[in-house]
Amino acid sequence: MALQAGFVWDARVNHLPVIAILDDEPKLRKALRRLLVAHGFAVVTFEHGDDLILALSAQPLDCLLLDLHMESTNGFDVLEAIAARGITTPVVVITGHGEPDIASRVMAMGASSYLNKPVDESSLLAAIGEAIGTRSSSWKPPL
Repeated sequence: MALQAGFVWDARVNHLPVIAILDDEPKLRKALRRLLVAHGFAVVTFEHGDDLILALSAQPLDCLLLDLHMESTNGFDVLEAIAARGITTPVVVITGHGEPDIASRVMAMGASSYLNKPVDESSLLAAIGEAIGTRSSSWKPPL
């Protein structure tokens, strides 16, 4: 999915934080999108890491939700590509394969948070809020 400049521009004009989601599960992408939009975020979703990297290279976003283990994309490779390109978008890693060494590895690679699936709403929103808060002190979570 190509990121449309108009989408990001509209979100910026309306002062909405833009969250990207990279996950290979369509139902999960849709559910996360619905949840985040309901909480006042603009959301763009991706199924493939290459599309996401191109979008992030062209337009910085406020936060990325990254599934670590996908069939088409390796989340570790995405984290490496983000770092190699100097992209500063905060990354919240979400995985169904929770292992202690993985958490420390992704944090060392630059992730701002690490969450295990299934993710509860309050933990997800807190992780996003913390990630966005590190980028913009003017952002306030929706009530």
